[in-house]
Amino acid sequence: MRLIFAGTPEFAQVAMAALHAAGHEIVLVLSQPDRPAGRGMKLQASPVKQWALDHAVPVAQPRSLRLDGKYPEDAAAARQILLDAQADAMVVAAYGLILPQWVLDLPPKGCLNIHASLLPRWRGAAPIHRAIEAGDTQTGITIMQMDAGLDTGDMLLVWPCPIAPTDTTAVLHDRLAELGGQAIVQALTSLDALPHQPQPEEGVTYAHKIDKAEAALDWALPAEVLARRIRAFDPFPGMTVPLATATGVETLKLWQAVAEAAVQTAEPGTVLSADASGVRVACGEGQLRLTQLQRPGGKRLGASDFLRGCPLQPGQRLVA
Repeated sequence: MRLIFAGTPEFAQVAMAALHAAGHEIVLVLSQPDRPAGRGMKLQASPVKQWALDHAVPVAQPRSLRLDGKYPEDAAAARQILLDAQADAMVVAAYGLILPQWVLDLPPKGCLNIHASLLPRWRGAAPIHRAIEAGDTQTGITIMQMDAGLDTGDMLLVWPCPIAPTDTTAVLHDRLAELGGQAIVQALTSLDALPHQPQPEEGVTYAHKIDKAEAALDWALPAEVLARRIRAFDPFPGMTVPLATATGVETLKLWQAVAEAAVQTAEPGTVLSADASGVRVACGEGQLRLTQLQRPGGKRLGASDFLRGCPLQPGQRLVA
């Protein structure tokens, strides 16, 4: 098929590469405007845009697609570009802009979305993070015929994927990205024959965008909840705790931890023990054994290496 592809991050780029490898002609790419990144805060092309440039595919980066919105000139220009592309369908994956009705109606075969959850669970921006945070044991990929709602369209293809007890968002993201590429290729192979299954009204949950404020770890919560959040917020934003030092307070990042059952008498946030097996900290319920930590400006380190440079003592508090 002649395809327009709309996406921005690596998750989308993997699917686009799979479509290209399967023989589809990607005639136009839509991606978010370049954003400043890195230490120099220089403008960086998204992974999707970079792939398109490497493969000589035209790229459009409108700030909005709403003809009656804040940037009507962007939307009007994008409309003409989309019309000129004469595509059969549009494939959308983690694009970042809401598609208005005129876009949804433009391609003859409509707009298909690759969503990283088993809809209607975890509609929204951060389905991978929220599935791990909630303790789900299964997620997956849903290929959806898009409508004007937020991830509310009919389901065309649903491929489940287990969540392992040790999965971080980074690990699960890569697995789902590959699965998403395979699923959209399969969906386009038999698109006209796929049944349109409306999403059930029961079981709807929303995966709200991750906020940096969520990084602050609250020791009053159960250890199991905190262990899941640490996995869910790896690689972004990372869970943080304050550490008082002789020169002030520094912020530690926690990357790996194991929840352990224990009857607690210590105040939440109190270091119970610190050795090569991990740093055990009292929680509201149970204890958390921290096995990978990071100091500001440093690298992620296992507990043994971390403690050589930053000895923690029983009774010390990791609280503000």
